[in-house]
Amino acid sequence: MDLVRTTEAAAMAASRWMGRGDKIGADAAAVEAMRTVLSSVPMDGIVVIGEGEKDHAPMLFNGEKIGDGTPPLTDIAVDPIDGTTLTAQGRGGALAVIAVSERGTMFDPGPCVYMQKLAVGPRAKGACDVRRSPTENLHALSQALSRPVRDLTAVILDRPRHDELITEVRATGARIRLITDGDVAGAIATGWPGAGIDILFGIGGTPEGVLAAAALKCMGAEIQGLLYPRDEEERQAALAAGYKLGAVLTTDDLVQGNDGELLKGVQYHEFGATTQSLVMRSKSGTLRKIDASHALKKLAEFSSISFS
Repeated sequence: MDLVRTTEAAAMAASRWMGRGDKIGADAAAVEAMRTVLSSVPMDGIVVIGEGEKDHAPMLFNGEKIGDGTPPLTDIAVDPIDGTTLTAQGRGGALAVIAVSERGTMFDPGPCVYMQKLAVGPRAKGACDVRRSPTENLHALSQALSRPVRDLTAVILDRPRHDELITEVRATGARIRLITDGDVAGAIATGWPGAGIDILFGIGGTPEGVLAAAALKCMGAEIQGLLYPRDEEERQAALAAGYKLGAVLTTDDLVQGNDGELLKGVQYHEFGATTQSLVMRSKSGTLRKIDASHALKKLAEFSSISFS
């Protein structure tokens, strides 16, 4: 519940910026709210996946110590808003995300900002390989799920770099759901019953891949990745740091621990606000959906975060 409070705070802070066209303002509000609540959580945490390097944020940067300093020792991955553009444009699908695992168990992307990803649900675990072509993987997925390829749906980030990928997937007869942002949610959807997504393809953020891995591990699903340097400078930096660029990163490579954290957006009512959270624990495989009501006037009496 301590972690749930952090995502609730980030979501409510960011929701005040919905549709205002300012993704920087929305992200800053979410970061500040999440950081404030995280400082009170009983743990000795280190941010492995943070905001600083990617979004130039002054808080929740990689290497920052988080929590009240008491055990347990943990690694932390955060994305106060997965989908800042979605929030700024007033669209659905943005999430506030946090993942926590035992110290030393979370993959540190280092200089590798992007990776090629493939994610599937529990029934297709082990059937696909990120090194194969999309066509081969869709036929393998078809066999694993006992459904024709034309009944499968792939989720892909709508980016120019994916033009050839989209063309190939369309040629197989499979359906495509293009998303403008938020590939953490896209990856999680492959393992969520009823979401209507069977596989995720494409190149996206490595930090988002780690966050998705934490969730998919809890669900018994799978994500695979290949680090994708954007240029020769980034490639050489990765090699110098000891990263194996041709090696497949599995779910367990991205998050080794046993403890990992889709949904209605923040709603405002006459009494305050409501939020919905999805909490996952990989050790037990338990998934909890939490609906919460927040009396904002009462919160204002003791909280340093402004939700008004």
